[in-house]
Amino acid sequence: MSRAEQERWLALGLLAGLLAAGVAVAWSWFAAPFAEVDARIADLRARDGRLRGLLLQQPQIQERLAALEARGAPSDFLAEPTAELATAALIQQLERVVADASAGGRGCAIVNRTPIEEAGQGSRYRRVTVQVRLRCGNAETLAVLHALESARPYLFVDALGISAQRFFAVPGSAQLQQGGLDVTFNLYGYLRPAPGGGNGG
Repeated sequence: MSRAEQERWLALGLLAGLLAAGVAVAWSWFAAPFAEVDARIADLRARDGRLRGLLLQQPQIQERLAALEARGAPSDFLAEPTAELATAALIQQLERVVADASAGGRGCAIVNRTPIEEAGQGSRYRRVTVQVRLRCGNAETLAVLHALESARPYLFVDALGISAQRFFAVPGSAQLQQGGLDVTFNLYGYLRPAPGGGNGG
């Protein structure tokens, strides 16, 4: 093979290498992003299919909820339509729970219960909160907290603070109780959302 032919083959090889490199660069610049977009589209289509399937179940879910409410099933939300009424009902329920946990009012008493005006009530679910202070024995404290957090509609205890006392006075009783706890917490529940996303009260 002559020198000219060798140079021609070498030039063709270099040209083929340059073309391959150009194709690889073009693939990384153009085709690879399109492949990523195709994968994203497939993922969104699968998610859309799942959401459409859930939306198709909406009538059955609404029928089931209506049947439960017609049977008088307890709601997860406070039954009262306004924050003021819900606050009063929350305090009454607290008083019942404390009375049930303390025979004759000797082992546990409510020292203070103050409604708290919740800030930032722009969300659909409006919270109704009462700040509570109790003086109770150990067993009564556990009974009260358990009864409140296992109630329906759902109630929640937050910002719980407990400090031990050597003696404590139960309001209405002249005799000091030995031992016990000074308990503070916020008790809250949620109003049922109004149709269309509004809030009561």
